Amino acid sequence: MSGHSKWANIKRKKGANDAIRGKITTKIGREITIAVRMGGGDPTGNMRLKLALSKAKANNIPKDNINRAIQKGLGATEGAGYEELMYEGYGPGGTAVMLDILTDNRNRTAADVRHLFSKYGGNLGQDGCVAWMFKQKAVFLVDKETFDDEDALMEIVLDAGAEDMKSEDEVFEITAEPDAFDAIESALAEKGIETASAEVTMVPDNTVKLAGKDAEKMQQLIDALEDNDDVQNVYSNYETEDED
Repeated sequence: MSGHSKWANIKRKKGANDAIRGKITTKIGREITIAVRMGGGDPTGNMRLKLALSKAKANNIPKDNINRAIQKGLGATEGAGYEELMYEGYGPGGTAVMLDILTDNRNRTAADVRHLFSKYGGNLGQDGCVAWMFKQKAVFLVDKETFDDEDALMEIVLDAGAEDMKSEDEVFEITAEPDAFDAIESALAEKGIETASAEVTMVPDNTVKLAGKDAEKMQQLIDALEDNDDVQNVYSNYETEDED
């Protein structure tokens, strides 16, 4: 999603109720376990684990939960039966949707996801139907309340390898190629600049603005997909249309 709606989504998650927070904790814990199982327990040499730990920190996941997830990964007792998939489809108004899936039952997940797309005015598509609309990017969000010097921030991140920086209402959104993640993260840390979010994610080449019922249905679809236990991440080119 666009920087503005992405920030709104992050704030909504941070203020989530206990049930939603429990799901977020479970999903991030599972991601940490899988990352450790695949690449070891040292985040220095395991980018996937580093990103999962960054997400855990951003969502205030307790250290005990993180440590348990790491130990499960080191023991390779949990997650061994999980399969990683990417689903693609269309939401209301012709919006593109991509999903990171982690499942122990492909048939169940496909049926559940197909049902959600249909329920909210979309449809599950074939592999490759929308992937071409997205590129993998490193994305950092810096809350203007914690650092508001746009010129200084831009100089720091561009020197570290960022491609672009935009001002998006309450945040600065920094984008870069994935291999520049470490350099930018280090540059920000050296200056004591905290990030509201730091991740490698799928960014759409262009966005589709929705309003009214289409926007309402699209947000319901995103919420329902994020609520599904097997859906790790939801990517879309949906953007809310500004209303006067």
